[in-house]
Amino acid sequence: MAEQEPTPEQLEELAAANKEGENAVNYKPPAQKSLQEIQQLDEEDESLRKYKEALLGKVATVADPSVPNVQVMRMTLVCDTAPQPLVLNLQDLDKLTKNQFVMKEGIEYRIKITFKVNKDIVSGLKYTQQTFRKGIRLDKSDYMVGSYGPKADEEYEFLTTVEESPKGMLVRGTYNIKSKFTDDDGHDHLSWEWSLTIKKDWTN
Repeated sequence: MAEQEPTPEQLEELAAANKEGENAVNYKPPAQKSLQEIQQLDEEDESLRKYKEALLGKVATVADPSVPNVQVMRMTLVCDTAPQPLVLNLQDLDKLTKNQFVMKEGIEYRIKITFKVNKDIVSGLKYTQQTFRKGIRLDKSDYMVGSYGPKADEEYEFLTTVEESPKGMLVRGTYNIKSKFTDDDGHDHLSWEWSLTIKKDWTN
């Protein structure tokens, strides 16, 4: 039996229902200070200096000045029931259109963003994604990631809250998702688009 495609009116109704539940992240960023400024504050206080060393760790030394301060490495859909890892390499955006996630309907999952901070402290990192189907925006989600300092040869990981994939004949199909990783200063560290296909099972 062929699956029934939702009508534009049904998609609009779904988008309106999702919009009612959208919550913007209300966050006021602190005054920005460079890593050097923080390290130089209260230099005469030995205990505070050691505390900052413990907090910030070993500062990364980046030989190549062209390396961005924030690198978004990959995105993973974390799902215990998935038959194989669902990972997107965000260092090669040209291949993203060829890689399409397939997900079973009605299962719980989380999105994991793996990133690096190379040079200076970055505050107020935020992950945003918008979900579209047939050109209609159905949903928008904002996640506050937090503030991070540079770490030598170390990656950070951020996990979203648990989500549940939609379920039912009308919601099966392919969704186009626009993702963005930004900070307090409005820097767009990475924007990417990817596709997610909801099916009745992992393989059909």
